[in-house]
Amino acid sequence: MPKIINVWDYAAGMDAAVSYIHSKWGSDENHNFYNDAIVHSSPSGDCLPQFFLLLEEDKVAGCYALLTNDLISRQDLFPWVACLFVEPEYRGKGWGSLMLEHGWKTAKAMGYSKAYLTTDHDGYYEKYGWIRMEDGFNLFGEQGRIYWHPT
Repeated sequence: MPKIINVWDYAAGMDAAVSYIHSKWGSDENHNFYNDAIVHSSPSGDCLPQFFLLLEEDKVAGCYALLTNDLISRQDLFPWVACLFVEPEYRGKGWGSLMLEHGWKTAKAMGYSKAYLTTDHDGYYEKYGWIRMEDGFNLFGEQGRIYWHPT
């Protein structure tokens, strides 16, 4: 069974954690953005933001983050489960759902009654109890679905 760790606890170090997450979600233009956000995340797990790695033994199998905002217009909603990614060879094992559950349970431990996410996927998150509430807009004006989950 995989384990989920805070990036601050990654044995290979913070640079390797940043590189992994950026490789899944970033571009050539925004490495500094990811680096700055992750390096200034909470190492203690008691506040936002937090970044996590999913490990299968010592290999990174995925990642996710718990953020104050996932670059969407609904600035009034938080925390956001974001940057969810599972390596292709580990898909179909329910590990994405493990990270989703870890996210809303972590939010609950911090005193939040809901967690949110935004996506362009349809049908995936509903399988795990996420409820579609409305749409929001990203920085480029593109519409995205907003979901919430009770914690």
